[in-house]
Amino acid sequence: MSFSERQDNYLQRINDCLENAVPPPTSTPRRLHEAMRYAVLNGGKRIRPLLVYAAGECLHVAPAKLDAPATAIELIHAFSLVHDDLPAMDDDELRRGEPTVHVKFDEATAILAADALQPLAFATLAAGQELTDRQKANLVSLIAAACGSTGMTGGQSIDLDAEGKTLNEMQIRQMHELKTGALIRASVMSACYLAEAVSTEELTALDRFATAIGLAFQIRDDILDVEGETGVIGKTAGADQSRNKATWPSVFGLEASREDCNTLLHDGLTELERFGERADALRYLARLIVEREQ
Repeated sequence: MSFSERQDNYLQRINDCLENAVPPPTSTPRRLHEAMRYAVLNGGKRIRPLLVYAAGECLHVAPAKLDAPATAIELIHAFSLVHDDLPAMDDDELRRGEPTVHVKFDEATAILAADALQPLAFATLAAGQELTDRQKANLVSLIAAACGSTGMTGGQSIDLDAEGKTLNEMQIRQMHELKTGALIRASVMSACYLAEAVSTEELTALDRFATAIGLAFQIRDDILDVEGETGVIGKTAGADQSRNKATWPSVFGLEASREDCNTLLHDGLTELERFGERADALRYLARLIVEREQ
C-alpha cells in the first residue's frame, strides 16, 4: 500500500488525537473551548503531523509513539494561525475557506484560544504514555525552540517588520526558515528523537531534507498568494501584495520562485536517497508540498 493510500488512516488518526486533546465545547469556559475547537478541527491539510508519521516510517518508529508529537505540533500550528490572522498581525478574514477565529467569535476570544492551545500542546507531550521522560524532555525542547523567538514567533516578528521593505536573499531566507520552516523541521526531527537507532549521517540527511522542504513550503505559499484563487487556497488571494509584504516572488519574481521551489525539492529528495524505500512517504509529502494548489 502506497503512502497516498495510507494517508487517510493517518489523517483519521491525527484528527482523533486532536479531537481528544481539545476540551469539549460543553465544558466551562464554553465559548473559549468552542473557539479552540474551531481553530483546530475546522479543516486543514495536516501536513506537519503527516511529516511526523512519514519520518517515523523512515526510522521504524511505531505510530503510537508519534501521536503525542504529531498532536502537539498541529496544536502549535493552529495557535500560530489564530495569532497570524489577528488584526494586529496579518488581519485576515478567511482561513481554510471559513471565517477566521477572531471573525467567527471575537478578537479577545481568538487571543485567548490561541494562548490556550500553546500550553495544551506541551501538556499533550507531557501526558504521552508511550514516551519516556527523556523523550518528553527532548521533544519539549525541540518544539519549544521551533515555536519561540528563534523559531516561528521570531519569523513572524521579522515578517511584520519587513512590510514595505526590500529584503535580500539572506534576510528573506532567514524569515521563511524561521516562520514556516522551523516547525516543519521539528515535525521531521521529532521522529529522530524517538528512533531506537539513527546514525549521525541519517540525522544530518533528515535535517537537511526538512530544512529544504520547509523553505519550499513557504515559497509555494508565496506563489499561491500571487496566482491562486481565494476559493481554492481558502484564504484571501493577493493579501501579501496588498499589505506590501516581503515575499519570495516580490524579491525574485514568479518564474525564479518556481525554479527555486523545484531546486529545493530536488535537494531535499537527494538527501533521502540513503534511506531507499523507507523514505517513500517523505518523498510523497515533499512533492505534495511543492505541487499543491492550496
